[in-house]
Amino acid sequence: MRPSLFYKQCNAKTAKALTFFLISIFAIGLAAFSTPFRYKAMPLPEKMKGAWIATVENIDYPSKPGLSVKEQKKEYIALLDALNEAGINTVFMQVRPTADTFWPSALDPWSIYLTGKQGKKPGLLYNPLKFMIEETHKRGMSFHAWLNPYRVTNIMKTELDKKSYAKKNPEIITEYGGKTYYNPARKESRNHNAEIITELLKEYKIDGIHFDDYFYPYPVQKNKQDIDFPDSEDYEAYQAAGGTMSKADWRRDNVNQLIRELHETIKKIKPDAAFGISPFGIWRNKSEEVPDGSDTSAFQCYEKLYADTREWIKQGWIDYIMPQLYWHYGHKTAPYGLLLDWWDRETQNYGNGKVKLYIGLALYKHSDKAAGWKNGELEKQLKDIEERNTVSGGVFFSAKYFLKNENREKEIVKGFYEK
Repeated sequence: MRPSLFYKQCNAKTAKALTFFLISIFAIGLAAFSTPFRYKAMPLPEKMKGAWIATVENIDYPSKPGLSVKEQKKEYIALLDALNEAGINTVFMQVRPTADTFWPSALDPWSIYLTGKQGKKPGLLYNPLKFMIEETHKRGMSFHAWLNPYRVTNIMKTELDKKSYAKKNPEIITEYGGKTYYNPARKESRNHNAEIITELLKEYKIDGIHFDDYFYPYPVQKNKQDIDFPDSEDYEAYQAAGGTMSKADWRRDNVNQLIRELHETIKKIKPDAAFGISPFGIWRNKSEEVPDGSDTSAFQCYEKLYADTREWIKQGWIDYIMPQLYWHYGHKTAPYGLLLDWWDRETQNYGNGKVKLYIGLALYKHSDKAAGWKNGELEKQLKDIEERNTVSGGVFFSAKYFLKNENREKEIVKGFYEK
């Protein structure tokens, strides 16, 4: 063989080998980059000790808009450390407080609560959500992404960023009570929620998706009368198309469609990710001639927020229910013990053993020493949960009270489930 031909063949073989090597390295790198797709979610705990970290209006985090990246990280770590000292095992982090996000989303702008201006980056190449997840998991805690499905702005005068889906689709936005909302009657509103959650599940190592109590907005009153939510045109269009449901049932059906479709979306993309909701603590009142309702006489999420929480349990559209039982035992119209009994019974009767029951607890009332919250009220509520095998734990609102620890919050919660 001539030397020149030998070298040409060697060069060709070397080139092929090098090409194969580079492709292999690229494939390995791509697989590493895609690890969130394969992340196995941490299972729901049998003994939940959770905490909400609220970002809307900067309730818990960050303490104010416009903090530097260093300050934001420092504050989050301080919150986590306080939660860790209290034995918290699950964090419910509000990552989409309005129609904006705490991550570099391809679908919606940066949150106003990070920088004070919607759409403004909180820092060069800084991803708050990625940082928060890593720090949370580093401490052995689960991370559940808490979103609001309908709220666009919490203050009317908020200037929407040009990237905002709401800005691009004003026809599906409704004004009510000085705030703006995605219209629950519109399919586009449901689809956008599904797209946002799909992005979260595919790109981040989150353990669950969480909603709180906000569906149709809490009623605004004038002259002590509820002002009706402005969706008459949508309801009339529904009737014109042959719909026969009452307006209230139609609204509940709009919310039901959202919950059912999101459940399907979540389980299709990431079956081990939990989907749960923390509704207002009263489904319906027995006093309103509803035999299955609780023996209470107060605000009802079924009638006012059009949230049929029991239907979600019956249909298995959620993995857990977390009613906000923010009352004390001696409350006149909504006593804690009575409602705990009701939710315990209802979840057992309709959840088929598949829906976990956690209780939302008013840590803020204990901290503020509200009426009825003295003399060990919180400790009594926790003991009542501990003694029930059918209740799987509690979640505390909100995280900043652990950080302040002005009324032994960390010590009391640390003892929860540890006696």
